[in-house]
Amino acid sequence: MRKTKSEAIEIARHISLFLREYAPNHLTGSQHTLRSYETALTLYVGFLEEKGIALENFNASSFDKTKVEEWLVWLAETRGCSPDTCNNRLASIRAFLKYMASRDVKYSDISNGAATIKLRKRKRRKVNGLSRSAVKSLMEEPDATTLMGIRDLTFMILLYATAIRLDEALSLQLKHVLLEGKACINVIGKGNKLRTLYLLPKAVSHLKQYIDLFHGTNPDSESYLFFSRIKGQYSKMTQAAVSKMLKKYASSANVKNPEVPTDLHAHQFRHAKASHWMEDGMNIVQISFLLGHAQLQTTMIYLDVTTEQEAKAMATLESENDKKVSAKWKKAGNSISSLCGLKKLGGK
Repeated sequence: MRKTKSEAIEIARHISLFLREYAPNHLTGSQHTLRSYETALTLYVGFLEEKGIALENFNASSFDKTKVEEWLVWLAETRGCSPDTCNNRLASIRAFLKYMASRDVKYSDISNGAATIKLRKRKRRKVNGLSRSAVKSLMEEPDATTLMGIRDLTFMILLYATAIRLDEALSLQLKHVLLEGKACINVIGKGNKLRTLYLLPKAVSHLKQYIDLFHGTNPDSESYLFFSRIKGQYSKMTQAAVSKMLKKYASSANVKNPEVPTDLHAHQFRHAKASHWMEDGMNIVQISFLLGHAQLQTTMIYLDVTTEQEAKAMATLESENDKKVSAKWKKAGNSISSLCGLKKLGGK
């Protein structure tokens, strides 16, 4: 009994250190991914508790291949998770088990077992295409005689010219935009990876006009390039505002050109540009770099006109600012969740 409780405490300590120290320092800087790790572990521990596994029985065998496979079935059938979401959760559990194995060889078997679990079959979904004609029609919609029209046109031109992710575009500060000499933007992508994207004259011209009108002749380099109209230049323009803007132009452009999808979203500019680069004969390795993909395989899927987006239906378990979490594994608890410092699993 003492040995069993000791192992439970050890695993709880590993969970705490993985979530609070190892993952943010060595795996990713993305708050979305960090929350995904915590969500997966919360769901897994909640599943074990629903199965009736008590704290005294919480040990390495709680993570064996059979249980992880049962958990995936539970996610799909009880919680209604899609194949993409199940695969995302499995990836998180694998990352944690790999971490434990790196800290203690006795966990190698369960880590290796999880690594052999087959991913659930995904339904391949087509991304609504954005043809060159559709892009041209969209660019003709903003009223370039108004300030908002200039802003919106500049934003769409930047999205298409660079194939930048929406969050990357909204996170750009003036210090990241260099318009003299060899004009470029320095993009902080996923995992805080920096990549430089060079700009063609058309994009440079629009950006110069936009910055002059919205930031003045002596702009603050810490200002966001595209900022909130309500909160000011030190707050990002919101994704909701971008979505509303794009759908407005898509609706009016579709009347003139049926190739413009009325459910337009920012990601379609990125996908369209990647496809058009491919059509123009650009090397796939170059395209992969410009897109900021960590794996060439991701680009291969991308250019097969499918979506690379993983489902991100993850619960917000904690505030992104709440980093100072106590090591609850040090305290005695009467449940696996409390021992591991994870929230008790509630409803779906």
